Amino acid sequence: MKIRLIIIALIVLSFTGCKKILDPELENFRSVDNMYKDPQFAEGFVLEAYRTLPGYYNSSDLATDDAVANDRTNVFSQLATGSWTAANGNLSVWNPSYAGILYVNQFLANSNKVKFANDPASNRLLNYRMRGEAFGLRALHMYFLLRNHAGLTANGQLMGVPIITEFQEPTTADFNQPRATFDACVKQIYRDLDSAEYYLPVEYVDITSASQIPAQFASITQTPAIYNRGMGATFKQLFNGLIAKSVRARTALLAASPAFQNPANPATWDQAANAAAAIIRYKGGPNSLPANGYTFYDNRTEIDGLSLGNNPSEIIWRENRQTSNSDRETQNFPPSLFGNGLINPTDNLVKAFPMANGYPIGNSSSLYNPANPYTSRDPRLRAYIMYNAHPDLTSLRTGSQSTTPDGILVRATSTRTGYYLRKTLRWDVSLTPGAVTGRNRYTPRIRYTEMYLNYAEAANEAWGPKGTGPNAFSAYDVIKAIRTRAGVGTGNSHAYLEECALDQAKMRELIRNERRLELCFEGFRFWDLRRWKADLNESAQGMDVNGTVYTPFTAEARAFQSYMVYGPVPYSEVLKYNKLIQNAGWQ
Repeated sequence: MKIRLIIIALIVLSFTGCKKILDPELENFRSVDNMYKDPQFAEGFVLEAYRTLPGYYNSSDLATDDAVANDRTNVFSQLATGSWTAANGNLSVWNPSYAGILYVNQFLANSNKVKFANDPASNRLLNYRMRGEAFGLRALHMYFLLRNHAGLTANGQLMGVPIITEFQEPTTADFNQPRATFDACVKQIYRDLDSAEYYLPVEYVDITSASQIPAQFASITQTPAIYNRGMGATFKQLFNGLIAKSVRARTALLAASPAFQNPANPATWDQAANAAAAIIRYKGGPNSLPANGYTFYDNRTEIDGLSLGNNPSEIIWRENRQTSNSDRETQNFPPSLFGNGLINPTDNLVKAFPMANGYPIGNSSSLYNPANPYTSRDPRLRAYIMYNAHPDLTSLRTGSQSTTPDGILVRATSTRTGYYLRKTLRWDVSLTPGAVTGRNRYTPRIRYTEMYLNYAEAANEAWGPKGTGPNAFSAYDVIKAIRTRAGVGTGNSHAYLEECALDQAKMRELIRNERRLELCFEGFRFWDLRRWKADLNESAQGMDVNGTVYTPFTAEARAFQSYMVYGPVPYSEVLKYNKLIQNAGWQ
C-alpha cells in the first residue's frame, strides 16, 4: 500500500509502490488547494474511485466447475490448475481498491470547502451528492477487499483488511497498518452505506413539483429546478441510494455465509435476508421481476432503445452502453462464426439445468432422456449455452469427429468441452470478414435477480423455505417467481419446488442451483463456492457428441488447496509491512 501522490491536469491521483513525490515541472502540479477553485478537479477524485472498481465480467467462472478456457495460458485456467499463489495477483483487488478508497478520503476531507455552484442550495446539493457517492464507493471497495482477501489467519482469527478512513499523506503517513477484524470491516461498510443513503436519493429522477423532493432535501430547496441540478436525471448511473441498499445486501450475505460464520462475527442470516428484502419491496414484490430479465444481455429492442442513462427493468446499476460493439462475440463465438471460442461451458453446468418440468435430470420424475439430453430442458439452457445442433445454430457440430472447426480440439479456437458460450452474447452480431457488424450492449453491475437470489438464500437459512420473518414473502415465493419467469415447473404446478418447500436442506440445494444458473458467467460462482465452503475441486467435464453417441469425458482437473476458501493478502504487501498477517496456508 505504498503510495505516491501525483496531481497532474485532470488526472487527480495515482498510487504506486513508492512514497516519494516525483519532480516534474512545477506547472504540471495541481495541489489540493486547486479543489477549492476548480469543482471539476474536485469531482475527479470521486470519478477515479469509479474507475478503479473491479469489472463485473471477469471470467472467473473459468476457474470453477462451470467453464474452462480453450486458451491454456488463460490466467484463470492456470489459477485453477495449481498456479494460485499469494504472489499471483490475478484475483487481487488490493491496490486498485485502496487507491479508490484514498481518492474518496481526499475528497471527503476537502469537499465542504469546494464551491460547486454559486447558488447556495445548488452548491449544497451537489456537495451532498458527491459526498454520498464517495461514501458509497468506499463501502463498495471495502466489500471487494473483504470478498477477495478476508479470511482466517494461522491463529484462528477471522480477519478483514486495514480500515483506512482518512487521507494518508504520502510523506508522513504510517502505511504499516494491521488488518482489522472481519466484523469491524463489515460495520465500517454499513457506516459508509448509512452515510451514502443520508446524502443520496434512492434514484436520480427529474421532478416537476416541490412535493416530489425527497424528505432529506426538502429543507435545502423547494425549487424543482435546483433539486434537478444537484440530484436529477442527469446523474443516472452514478452511485445512488438503491445501489447502497444493494451493496448492503451483498455485504450481509457474505458476512452470514458459512466461510465467515465465526464466534467473532455476529452477522446473521436474518440480517442478510432483511437487507435484500428492502430491494424486493422497492421493486414491487417477488412477482415484479421482468419477464425477459434472464435474457437481459440479448433483449435487442430494449438495449437498442436505451437513452439518457435509463435502465432496463432488470438492472439496478450498469456501465454505459456501448454501440456497434462485437468484442464479446469475437472472443466467444465458435470458430465457424469467426470467433475465438474462449469460454467453454462444462457438462457439469449443463447437467445442473433441470428439465422443463422442474425436476433435476437425476430425479426419476424428470423424464430425462440421456440419448436426447437437450430436449425438454429448462429454457435457460438454450439461452445460456451453445450445444451440438443448437436451435440457434443447427449447423453447430461440436464432437471430436466433426468435420467443422467447431469440433472438440479441432483447432486452437475450438471447444475443449463440446460447448460454447451463448449468455452475454448477441447472436445478431456478424464477424464475417469484410462485413463485421457490431451491436449495442451494456455490462450490468447489479441486477435485481441477484438481490432476489440473495434474499432466497438468506431467508431459507433464517426462517426455512416458507418462513417470512418480518417480510411478506418467503424464499419459496422468490424461487417460484424466478422459475416461473424461466418457464420451469409451470406445467405441473411446480411439483419439485413443492417437495423442496418441505425440507430446508433440499431448498438450500435448489436455491444454490438457481443462483448457479441465473448468474452463470457473471463472476459469482468462484466466490459463491468459497463462501459456501463447497467443493472447489470438482473436475470440469465435457461431452463428446458424434451422431447419436454421447461420450462424457474430463476436460480439466482442478487443483485448489483447502485453505483457498479464502484469498491471500498479496505477498508484496506482507513482505513490506510486518503488521499485515497472512491468511492461513498462504506463503
